[in-house]
Amino acid sequence: MTLVIAMNSAQKIDIRDGMQIDWDVPITMDDGLILRADVFRPPRHGRFPVIITYGPYAKGLAFQDGYPSAWQRMIAEHPDVAYGSSNLYQNWEVVDPEKWVPDGYACVRVDSRGAGRSPGYIDPFSPRETKDFHDCIEWAGVQPWSNGKVGLNGISYYGMNQWHVATLQPPHLTAMCIWEGAADWYRDMTNHGGILSTFFANWYDLQVKTVQYGLGERGPRSRVTGELVCGDETFSDAELAKNRCDFGDQILAHPLDDGYHRGRSPIWEKITTPFLSAANWGGQGLHARGNFESIVRAAVKEKWLEAHGLEHWTHFYTDYGRHLQKRFFDYFLKGEKNGWDRQPPVQLQVRHVDRFVERHETEWPIARTQWTRFHLDPAAHRLERKPVTSSGSVAYEAPGEGVTFVSAPLDEETEITGPLAAKLFISSSTTDADLFLVFRVFTPDLREVVFMGAIDPHTPITQGWLRASHRKLDAKLSTEYRPYHTHDLNQPLKPGEIVELDVEIWPTSIVVPAGHRIALTVRGKDYEWQKTTGARLSNFKNELRGCGPFLHDDPRDRPASVFGGKVTLHMGPQHGSYVLLPIIPKK
Repeated sequence: MTLVIAMNSAQKIDIRDGMQIDWDVPITMDDGLILRADVFRPPRHGRFPVIITYGPYAKGLAFQDGYPSAWQRMIAEHPDVAYGSSNLYQNWEVVDPEKWVPDGYACVRVDSRGAGRSPGYIDPFSPRETKDFHDCIEWAGVQPWSNGKVGLNGISYYGMNQWHVATLQPPHLTAMCIWEGAADWYRDMTNHGGILSTFFANWYDLQVKTVQYGLGERGPRSRVTGELVCGDETFSDAELAKNRCDFGDQILAHPLDDGYHRGRSPIWEKITTPFLSAANWGGQGLHARGNFESIVRAAVKEKWLEAHGLEHWTHFYTDYGRHLQKRFFDYFLKGEKNGWDRQPPVQLQVRHVDRFVERHETEWPIARTQWTRFHLDPAAHRLERKPVTSSGSVAYEAPGEGVTFVSAPLDEETEITGPLAAKLFISSSTTDADLFLVFRVFTPDLREVVFMGAIDPHTPITQGWLRASHRKLDAKLSTEYRPYHTHDLNQPLKPGEIVELDVEIWPTSIVVPAGHRIALTVRGKDYEWQKTTGARLSNFKNELRGCGPFLHDDPRDRPASVFGGKVTLHMGPQHGSYVLLPIIPKK
């Protein structure tokens, strides 16, 4: 039953499904632009803690309508997601208010500038958006239905921009849950190891332009209200184009980590808000690095890490994820003495080949880690525990499959949990080389072990990337297990000259059974599990063949004249090449 208790030309208020819903609430920005928000809150007088999100995916577009393939997979495999809710208000990557409002929360969804029912110019992750988000938080903190404590909770985009707005330190911001939210606009998102990722250009086409304000009658309608999801005005294609940035070209125009990227990245020293940071082991390319980096670098003392597997949207909605989030927010936003202050700083779903096992730790990286080098042997293409005693080299065509170094069968079950790194010595027949590193596991009969990753159903254990001309390290931030590149200088190669490279490989977790083998592949293009898989999702352009949508195949960034040459790996006593593994001894 729905009771409409107020209506005017811009806004209406419903009492339905146990909630009071204020539709299209206006929030005025400092430049006079009015953004629109939906507010879901308990249908009674009172002041409630607020969970707010700000983003471009259109608050009126149902999860089921915008992302049908992801929705169907999730509810089929995790029925607890749909249970206990009408699912009318389920939206992509934000909380289901039907599962939060009954517990005394107000849930606010704001359409970001230029998206959904908010007019304006679209410029994702820009300082302008971050300032808008700040002002929305402060608006929510002083509403008559707010207790003055505002929390942020969301996946991906709705996690990434939490890092950015926290840098501005809005006074009413009290706690954050960043679920698989990248942080560094350059290293996590647009230029992996200095190599351009084409993801955001494609994402912009399929997930942002499709819900731009001004589509009006050309866009979808809300399945709840019947209102136009993308505003009541209908613009021409030319008008729509005028109201948005050229996102892919904008990213391409900034190949180094300059002010453009830094303006879209957190300042870790200024992040003082308590947070829960949730990473995905299979989130290579977007949904992992920033969450781990935050635990190491953010200034705040009250910070917790959680790491899990499966699709990046799944555990946010399952009972497992929701209960964890609520314990965190109940403690910080409601002041409940629920034991969260005794929650261990790190909660890991340690990955086995057939299951996940929950374990708690007191720090990240894990203090008892045995950092172990596996050396690259050029003669046998092996990974060896002992340093290689004879010199040698292996050459491969950069556009080809590269070369794989495989260990002997492991004598015992071995847990590898944490960040990885590699040291390589290479030369190129051209003035640069792009290195794609894939850490892999094989069964005794040499079948590769892959997992359902954040996006791709055939994800390898972990990956790392580096453009050789970006090899300069930041001496202050680098460690042996996490080399940190400045990406502020091009250092072209001289054809045939050997250079030393330290390559960051993103954190992972895998318990490798005895008899299995580990391997490192070095190649000059993206990993492929198979040439074709038939795996697709409705919101991505490409077939999912191992890397999901996180590809590095823009010829403007990787001209064949430079990156299509021959690369040589040099190994031996003078060129000690290895992969560094975080081996965790049993307690």
